[in-house]
Amino acid sequence: MTLIDGLHHIQIAAPRGSEPVLRQFYANVLGLTEVAKPSLLAARGGAWFKGPGLELHIGIEEPFAPARKAHPGFLVSDLDALAERLTAAGFEITPADPAELPGYRRFHSHDPVGNRLEFISPS
Repeated sequence: MTLIDGLHHIQIAAPRGSEPVLRQFYANVLGLTEVAKPSLLAARGGAWFKGPGLELHIGIEEPFAPARKAHPGFLVSDLDALAERLTAAGFEITPADPAELPGYRRFHSHDPVGNRLEFISPS
């Protein structure tokens, strides 16, 4: 018996003052929609975003160290189009070995503050 019904959100960290560049990346490059944080939480900085079936919270952490191994895995319908979009925006992508996760194509990249991200699509 599981006691968990689903996933409400994923939170990643960012340094103070990085909100503008993160808004540009998550909203304009990845196409997520920014949502208002509750007023008590908004004073802490950061930003929240929504997409189909997901919510991403970015919290301010000091001192900040980007997540190099831990990462959200975003399900993507058109992996090639996203790879092109990220590359055009100046972000490197690293294809993953298909043998590691049979049945999926995927790659890794990083957000503007260095957090590792995975983008995955059924093959």
